[in-house]
Amino acid sequence: MESNAVNKKRKNHFNLKRLQAESVIFHTINYLLLIGLCVIMLYPMLNTLALSFNDGLDAVRGGIRLWPRRFTLNNYETLFSVPTVFPAFRISIYRTIVTVITNLVFTSMLAYAISRPEYKLGKPIALIVVITMYFNAGLIPHFILRQSLGLLNTFAVLWFPSMISAFNLIIIRTYMKSLPESLVESAKLDGSGDFGIYVRIIMPLCKPVLATIALFVAVGAWNEWFDAFIYNSARPDLEVLQGVLRQFLAAAMAHAAGGGGGHAAAAAAAAGAPVLATPLTLRAAITIFTALPILLVFPFLQRYIVHGMTLGGVKE
Repeated sequence: MESNAVNKKRKNHFNLKRLQAESVIFHTINYLLLIGLCVIMLYPMLNTLALSFNDGLDAVRGGIRLWPRRFTLNNYETLFSVPTVFPAFRISIYRTIVTVITNLVFTSMLAYAISRPEYKLGKPIALIVVITMYFNAGLIPHFILRQSLGLLNTFAVLWFPSMISAFNLIIIRTYMKSLPESLVESAKLDGSGDFGIYVRIIMPLCKPVLATIALFVAVGAWNEWFDAFIYNSARPDLEVLQGVLRQFLAAAMAHAAGGGGGHAAAAAAAAGAPVLATPLTLRAAITIFTALPILLVFPFLQRYIVHGMTLGGVKE
């Protein structure tokens, strides 16, 4: 009996050591894979950051990895010397804020209306909205529509067409339908109307999905430049940041291709800049400058995004 107990104890000890060894191997491989994925994802941004702080002529030789070989601020000085950069930056900020607020308010209101089971037209309206995601009228009808509404060469043309988003509407509607129906019924028994239920109950519960949608809308509005280029061509004061930087980079690349020796001298001189830079380092500086606002906002919304994307997780 004692011999069997000893053998059993040794066997259990051996199994425990084997499980510990397997756990260590598994976690080691797992961590190595995750570190490798992090390096793969972070390397392009870190390389762009290094190029943006590297001397332009030195960067042409290549070989820049994660750290600038010849540190300089000339690229950012050249970029910020463009007189239209900061006015366009303000327009992009205003446009992003207004677009996010209006899109969340009006899209969520419509989503609440079509998510209610007692509203018989909810499904037909949702179907019509989905159809618009597959069929687009094209640029010319859009231009004529904005012209007939008097939106051309106005700030409103930058945010008014984005008040309702079909994709965001479906996402918010799906999330609202996953909320417990007993909450709405209890509020109605207490005498609350639909608008009161929407403001006091539905909106607070929809913070995760609204934060996720807000980030999507903000990124889209911040990066958009084509609508300002098409609809506000007669109003240079309403040019957005992405459009100004695109024009500046295009001028620098055109000068380099025309025999500028790799310099953006023409663009810098036209902007009154005291330094020279190459299109390669200018493009890196522009990328970092335009991505920085979104990178600053993302950490504050990150904790909501995981919950917002797991739609239908709340069940009654």
